[in-house]
Amino acid sequence: MKPWTELDRATAPGGSVLVLCQRGKELVIRVDGFELMGSRASASEAQLAALGCAALRGTSGARVLIGGLGMGFTLRAALRVLEGDAVVDVAELVPAVVKWNRGVLAPLAGAPLEDPRAHVIEEDVAHVLKRSDGTYDAILLDVDNGPSALTAPANARLYDDAGLARARRALKPGGVLAVWSTGDDPKFTARLGKAGFTTRVERPTATFGGGRRHVIWVAKRE
Repeated sequence: MKPWTELDRATAPGGSVLVLCQRGKELVIRVDGFELMGSRASASEAQLAALGCAALRGTSGARVLIGGLGMGFTLRAALRVLEGDAVVDVAELVPAVVKWNRGVLAPLAGAPLEDPRAHVIEEDVAHVLKRSDGTYDAILLDVDNGPSALTAPANARLYDDAGLARARRALKPGGVLAVWSTGDDPKFTARLGKAGFTTRVERPTATFGGGRRHVIWVAKRE
């Protein structure tokens, strides 16, 4: 088997080291040695957008926030659903991830950052939520590995009571918060209900051919 080749690395705010690696046609991003995402397991990331934006199909002027650019699969899937006058803000904390998506990662998802509806905000999504009361029709969070199994403890603030309250305020009435995770978390499901969301849990496969399942919470603001 071919060895992995390191293409680039960057240090995120907080000190975590992100490494972009390639083996053949496969690309992965690792954080402090842990595989955060890979090009072979993109199906559930696309489903995050398909589920979170489903109600916006045919809606003029929709506005969506994506927390975490990743490899661009969620952004591309959202753009497929949304109309031509939509606005998709993508909050990405690590500038190198944006650079990679404009370079070596661009072909994976069809260069979604070139779509004029996509707007990158190089900032913590928590800060964007804090100043965005009543702004978004949908918010899609794919930050770290979800509300549990966090690789960066600071990201927990997105998923605690205060973080969910911020997300709810940032949504328009009837808006949807969709959250991706590597695994289930019944306590988080309960927390969403407490925060004023009507929630269902979906379990899409990680790859288009099947395999392990990830978890997506689809939470509608009551």
